[in-house]
Amino acid sequence: LGGTNMQIGVVSPEGKLLGRSKKKTRAEDGSAKVIQRILDGISEACEDAKILPRSLAAVGIGAPGAIDPATGTVREAPNLRWRDVPLARIVSRKLNKPTVVDNDVRSAIWGEHRLGAAKGVSDCMGVWIGTGIGGGLIFHGRLYHGHTFTAGEIGHTTIFPNMPPGSRSLENNCSRTAIVDRLLRLIRTNHASMIPELADGDLSDVKARVVAMAYAKGDKLTRTVVDNAAQTLGIGIASAVTLLGLQRVVIGGGLTEAMGEQLVAPIRESVRTHAAPEICKRVEVVATKLEADAGLIGAAMLAADKLSRATRTR
Repeated sequence: LGGTNMQIGVVSPEGKLLGRSKKKTRAEDGSAKVIQRILDGISEACEDAKILPRSLAAVGIGAPGAIDPATGTVREAPNLRWRDVPLARIVSRKLNKPTVVDNDVRSAIWGEHRLGAAKGVSDCMGVWIGTGIGGGLIFHGRLYHGHTFTAGEIGHTTIFPNMPPGSRSLENNCSRTAIVDRLLRLIRTNHASMIPELADGDLSDVKARVVAMAYAKGDKLTRTVVDNAAQTLGIGIASAVTLLGLQRVVIGGGLTEAMGEQLVAPIRESVRTHAAPEICKRVEVVATKLEADAGLIGAAMLAADKLSRATRTR
């Protein structure tokens, strides 16, 4: 569940996607209508998978913001304009199915831990680069939420404290949104770039794939801006690696999916340059394997885990 779109999938116990649907979130309509769209999307995904909704074992949802995983309540999701929405309780009552809700990036890194780029690793972090920068932590093979349910939110790390408000954090400087905004500001002040050509002259909504194409073609401006963002993000990640002693960091999100190793490599170099002491420089920095399906699969695995725990306690 995102601020702009929601992806819904029917997932097998082995983590295979059997059916899917996609809808606009339209958060401005209010939480009740958004939740109804989730329910409609579940029905459509079931139809795509050729099963009935009553055949579902459980429901898992990855949602943005601060989530209380014990109750499945969205405590605060600024991009949805939600506060204290009992999402798990509502969906569970509507479908009569056990429902788990956790943060979207925590769900994604759990998917990677179970079936993707973090499989077999006990201590790792996920960093997802998109509209903002989200993060999630796994310690000793378990998701870590922290007392405030916000553990891992590396995007809000202040890295330039003397800059004006709105330009101080990693998210302000290194997200896909920040990279595109900086590129467009420079292009509009006569810095040469092939991005206008690759975007067919429409600079109103430059996609990650356009940035990836420009970078791959050697566009000097794009490489300068992206590499600078990667270096800055790497410094922030290195601080987390030093603090937490992480074995692996998984980089995901739309920009990573579009650019792959071209983005991950400069982040990795920056992390290893700035992490300390020396042993921390061995940290593995890798790209997502599950890509856009990481959150779907991770949320499903969280739901399956809840079912398994319930079965063991009977």
